[in-house]
Amino acid sequence: MGKLTVRALRAVLGVVLAGTVFVQALMVWALATDPEDGSLPLTPLRVITILGMVSAQVALVCVWRLVTMVRRGTVFSHAAFRYVDGVIGAIVAAALVWFAVTALNAPGQRDDPGVTLIMGGIGVAILGVALIVLLLRMLLAQAVARDVEATQMQAELDEVI
Repeated sequence: MGKLTVRALRAVLGVVLAGTVFVQALMVWALATDPEDGSLPLTPLRVITILGMVSAQVALVCVWRLVTMVRRGTVFSHAAFRYVDGVIGAIVAAALVWFAVTALNAPGQRDDPGVTLIMGGIGVAILGVALIVLLLRMLLAQAVARDVEATQMQAELDEVI
């Protein structure tokens, strides 16, 4: 992975992380200061927004660590699984948060249930992304196993020579 690619990805991750922290701060401030007028369930939506931002932040930090491991050439190790599992967990949490938003929005969509169905479909698509990352985790496990096997074979070859 080139230095420019790593720097660009880290810049994007940093901007998104700063943006989520900013939105969280605004949501916490709004929870503390704004009284609800009763038109929308703002408090639950604000809490859900904060939780959604936490899941995004967990994923961002895990991806940052994985990029660091790629840059150092240590990504094909058992330590990488912790971060990949963190990404998977964050995506599943984001899907659950999205389903909560869908459930809060559903009563207002009685005249047009299609919106709720579309939102539910988006939640299923988010879970699909988690499954794709799980598949990539399995590929990483195979690569780590092959790397360990190659290291052992090299050690045996070194003993013979």
